[in-house]
Amino acid sequence: MKQTILFLLISAFWNNIQAQDTSYVSLDRLLLQVETNYPSILQYQQNIKAIEATAGGAKAWMPPTFSTGLMQFPYNLSMLNDRNDPMNQAGIVFALEQMIPSPSKLNAKQSYLNSLAEIEKNKSDWTKNTLRREAKILYYQRYVTERKQQIIEESKELLNLLISTSEARYSYDQSQLSTIYKAKARLAELNNMLLMLNGLIAESNIGLNTLMIRDLNTNFEIDTSITPSFYALGLVDTSVISIRSDITAVSSYIQSMRLEQKVMKLGVRPDFGIRLEHAQMFGMPNQWSVMGMVTIPIVPWSSKMYRSEVSAIGYQIQAMEQERLTMELMAGRMLQEKLIMLKYENQQYENYRDEIIPAFENNMEANLLAYKQNTGNLFVLLDAWEMLLMKKLEMYDKLFNILKLEAEYDYERETN
Repeated sequence: MKQTILFLLISAFWNNIQAQDTSYVSLDRLLLQVETNYPSILQYQQNIKAIEATAGGAKAWMPPTFSTGLMQFPYNLSMLNDRNDPMNQAGIVFALEQMIPSPSKLNAKQSYLNSLAEIEKNKSDWTKNTLRREAKILYYQRYVTERKQQIIEESKELLNLLISTSEARYSYDQSQLSTIYKAKARLAELNNMLLMLNGLIAESNIGLNTLMIRDLNTNFEIDTSITPSFYALGLVDTSVISIRSDITAVSSYIQSMRLEQKVMKLGVRPDFGIRLEHAQMFGMPNQWSVMGMVTIPIVPWSSKMYRSEVSAIGYQIQAMEQERLTMELMAGRMLQEKLIMLKYENQQYENYRDEIIPAFENNMEANLLAYKQNTGNLFVLLDAWEMLLMKKLEMYDKLFNILKLEAEYDYERETN
């Protein structure tokens, strides 16, 4: 029992150390960092807050207007001293005016502004989806490139051994000098291939560090056990397409335009106001007045603007609905194409793994055995070695194609 508890404590401690280790980045951790820290995602979050703040004040009234001024002052100011003069009608006027907007207009405006936040949210989700695809492809590129590096290093080690053996045999006239030079040339080509692969890894690291908002030269390890998902070929689920965030963004935009259209339609409704006045008179009793006000937007020179805006928005809505239909058709096509391509790429990869590579390995082993027994020659062995290396690299090219297609398939379906 004590041993079990001790083992659990050690395991928990080790897992905690691994969790805090920044030198290893799993694909899930990478995607989480990108979705939460990338500037464009944070930008959308701030845009949403800005829209929500604006919508919060959508029902606010215009501030009241205060005015004051002189009323009926005579040019002969001496008349102001005679309070009994009936011509002395001068005074100072104080006025307060408040417009009272229609509640239906305010509600419609607030609903319209709130709908803009939903559009930004959809855009944010689609940006996350785009970043996930980019991150996956860069991650898979580094994974496959490192596997290629490993294959080349193993082949380089074998080739060095063959060159050393052939040079030793040359002194006994058991090897051809031209073939030795050819092998050394192949060795130099391997070094060039390694340099090229190092460049690809550096490129992937720069891209991944950029997505994680880290120093571009930060070194880290990645998962070494990535395998294809082998998606089953079948009919595309159209319900998945309809809820894709770029398509729902268009739907949200259409809904927002309908709400904007409602705002324009309600523009023909009148607004009301009230005006209070007080006159402080010099030669007469003080006076006051109360006046009501109403806008008349139904007059021809005003209502024409509302009607034209409503009509224009209606046409824009129809255009957006056609755009959404086009996007759904293209998304369905891309999904089906990715599935078909995955099917044939997987078949080729399995053929490389199960048939082609084992056959070339057997060919290599047979030629290597013959060379060891002095019944074969280095030229044939070198050709077998080169073909095996080429086919292994081609197999990893197929693996990258599969992983990239799966990333693009996930992108089209908008799945993590």
